Amino acid sequence: MVEQVTKGIKITVKTTYNGTMYRGYMQYYAFSYFISIKNFSEKTVQLTDRFWTILDALNDTEYVEGKGVVGQTPVLKPQEEYNYTSNCFLLSSTGAMKGKYRMVDIENNQSFFATIPTFQLNTTPSLN
Repeated sequence: MVEQVTKGIKITVKTTYNGTMYRGYMQYYAFSYFISIKNFSEKTVQLTDRFWTILDALNDTEYVEGKGVVGQTPVLKPQEEYNYTSNCFLLSSTGAMKGKYRMVDIENNQSFFATIPTFQLNTTPSLN
C-alpha cells in the first residue's frame, strides 16, 4: 500500500494481481488497483479529471487521461472519502503506475492537482 497527501487530499493505493488473460494471441497480466481518496482539507472539492502514466518492464509507456474516474466525478466535503477499483493490463509481469487527479475547489472554482503516488504492479511479491 502506498499513499500521498497533496493539499489535504490523501490518496491511498492497494494492488492485486489477478492472473493472465488472452486477447487474441496476446497474453496480458491483469492487475486491479483500489484507490481511496480522502479529503482532509477544509474545502469541498470535486475530482474532475485523471492523468495516468503506466509503465511496464518491457519499456512500454502508456498515457491515459479522461474525465473523472470509473464514470464519476465525485464531490468530497471535508473528511469525506471516495473509493473505487479499476484494472490495468500489462504485457510484462511487472510494471508501475503513477498519475494525478485534477481537483476543483467548489467554493472558488480553482483547480489543483492531487498526486497519485507511484505504485508497483507485480505478479509475485518481491523483496528489496
